Amino acid sequence: MILYHGSDMEVRFPKIIKSTRGKDFGPAFYVTPIKEQAERMAKRKQRMTRVNAIVSVYEFNESLLSSLSVKKFSKPGLEWLDMIVNCRKNPSFRHQYDIVEGKIADDNVGETILFVLDGIIKKEDALERLKFQKINSQIAFCTEKSLTLLKFLKSYEVK
Repeated sequence: MILYHGSDMEVRFPKIIKSTRGKDFGPAFYVTPIKEQAERMAKRKQRMTRVNAIVSVYEFNESLLSSLSVKKFSKPGLEWLDMIVNCRKNPSFRHQYDIVEGKIADDNVGETILFVLDGIIKKEDALERLKFQKINSQIAFCTEKSLTLLKFLKSYEVK
């Protein structure tokens, strides 16, 4: 499987990215199978840093997944929402998975997540609201062991 990472630089050697701001699935190296999504992320990063918009491309060796703990969320649900709320609320929150795959809480979805975090709406109501959102996919490589399944292929600049 080919995966993409949008940034302001080429990333030949992926690393677990830790942030003071909670990420959807916690500290991880985030990629997507959607080329256009990675390009949008690279452009977004470029706007923040005023540097480049670069997409790094990887081959993902799925045949070795059986040796790892993997969680796949096929669609937004209470378990997916609980993980995002826990990870965003507490940047040091750790789950037991090497890889987490699921929908991305982008700006539109993120607003709904914030409403849950702030106690404005219940989780069940948030999921109902999310049914009407177009939600993209992401894969979080959460451990050093999981990163060994990624092989850097190339990078390119997004114009």
